[in-house]
Amino acid sequence: MRVLPFCKNCGVVLPENAKFCPNCGASVQETISSAHLAASELIVVTTPTIPGYRIVKVLGVVTGLTPRTRGILGSFVGGIQSMFGGEVTAFTVEIEKARREAVERLKEQARALGANAVVGLDIETSDLLGKLIVISATGTAVVVERESQSP
Repeated sequence: MRVLPFCKNCGVVLPENAKFCPNCGASVQETISSAHLAASELIVVTTPTIPGYRIVKVLGVVTGLTPRTRGILGSFVGGIQSMFGGEVTAFTVEIEKARREAVERLKEQARALGANAVVGLDIETSDLLGKLIVISATGTAVVVERESQSP
């Protein structure tokens, strides 16, 4: 049985031959295999199941929220960048930080329920009144165990 690599940063199963995590962008060199997951590690996936594991208990929905405002300097720099088109890097860094924070809060809730995994991770972004960005991470906290291998 092939051991699937998981992203050390966000827990997503990595595609074969990936150099970077498609979910969070972490380098694959910073990953660990599922065979070496520590007891404190939490598997987090966007899929409803985890290959090689079976769900033995569903604990419930967990969420992580983080609201962010655009500061005056960030709005100024973003406004300048938007005049030239393309990516507004002033916002990209802050949104990525907010996404990671929302996922960490989701993980904290899952651990508090006794979960060792979260399935069905969904990340959404909302803009409130043009001044506030809310990043929401939602998933289902579960207890999983490795599937038994046939002889």
